[in-house]
Amino acid sequence: MTLPKINAPEYSLVVPSTGVEVKFRPFLVKEEKLLLIAQETGDEKSLYGAIKNLIHNCCHGQLDVDTMPLFDVEYVFLQLRSKSVGEFAEVLVICPDDGETEVKVKVNLNELTVELPSKDHNKIKLTDDIGIVMAYPNLASVLLTAVDKNKNTSELMFDTILECMFQIWQGEEVFAASDYSHKEKLDFIDSLSHDQFEKIQQFFDTMPTVKKEVEVTNPKTKIVSKVNIEGMNSFF
Repeated sequence: MTLPKINAPEYSLVVPSTGVEVKFRPFLVKEEKLLLIAQETGDEKSLYGAIKNLIHNCCHGQLDVDTMPLFDVEYVFLQLRSKSVGEFAEVLVICPDDGETEVKVKVNLNELTVELPSKDHNKIKLTDDIGIVMAYPNLASVLLTAVDKNKNTSELMFDTILECMFQIWQGEEVFAASDYSHKEKLDFIDSLSHDQFEKIQQFFDTMPTVKKEVEVTNPKTKIVSKVNIEGMNSFF
């Protein structure tokens, strides 16, 4: 006689960047175990690989996880966590009034939001007739540029920029970044002025992420402050 099979409940969520509704199930013990093992290794590639497989399985293969913007991946994963582990997560927050006191805050994962910027946020004008179109980092680009012990922070930053280059335009002419080598794209970035490069950095600084504004009270000073908790890693 075989053991009984438990059917998982079905839920739905809306992918922030597309507005598409997808069905999903909570993750199972075997999937949670793989996620915990990946967390314990401290290896970024292993962790994102586990998250990729978890989303693929729980969303019944409806999503192309590799090409989804990272903020979509973060949002979908946290919605899965909400229905699998619990809708509340305890997050450690540093009180901004003294910059050192840590306070635990309980966050409702169902209240997380992603604020999408204007549709032209990824179009960066460098000169009067030259500009660049950036793509948001996705899971594939994150895995390619995951922490490499042989590379420093600056090298990894440039790797991310090159992975996210989508198009360069000059007047009416458009060049697909995928048609050019790593060296050719790096030479283009290296030719920019400080102000032009800052515009590209600003794109990354202001790109969407999952976030939640919370109020924290510093137990030492009794000062109440508002803090934005951002990014998937904050909610693990």
